[in-house]
Amino acid sequence: MYANLQRPPRSVTDWLADLVRAVAIVVVIVSLFTLPFTDFAVLSMSLPAVMLSRMIGLRSGLDLITCVTVFVAAGSNVIDLYRAWTGWDLIVHLACTGVLAAVALVLLEDARVIAPTGRRIPIVIATITGLALSAVWEMVEWFGYRFITDAIFVTYDDTIGDMMAGGAGALAAGVLASRFRLTRTDRARL
Repeated sequence: MYANLQRPPRSVTDWLADLVRAVAIVVVIVSLFTLPFTDFAVLSMSLPAVMLSRMIGLRSGLDLITCVTVFVAAGSNVIDLYRAWTGWDLIVHLACTGVLAAVALVLLEDARVIAPTGRRIPIVIATITGLALSAVWEMVEWFGYRFITDAIFVTYDDTIGDMMAGGAGALAAGVLASRFRLTRTDRARL
């Protein structure tokens, strides 16, 4: 992982992904001093994903999409886009769960939990992983609503809709992973 993190950017897309990572780090640090703690916490949850996408050696386009998607998901919460734009929540759940399922596929393959061959394996594993991630996220939302602030929007319909969108995004990621390589050819394996 460290070798992939140290690899210098080689394309415009690599540079853009690293720029998004740098912006995310700066925004999180600034938010610690300028925003309420809950907003800082939400933004800081994006950092592991934006760093991990580079560390596991995702293809540069997927790396960039992962960084932007995860950071937009966190930022949308802070600037209240989920309430302002009808349907934005479902779009973000679809996209974010999709990229996180792709990251999970790479991690599971590197850890030799799943085999790298076969067209069905990525579809099934990505979908299952995406649904599991969606369920965990909805539990985090419920916990935040129940114990931190009632400003978090939690209803049964919202929860089920979010999980369905996340599952659909993960399914799409699995289909893409069954047809295209998710990682760089020059990456260092774990």
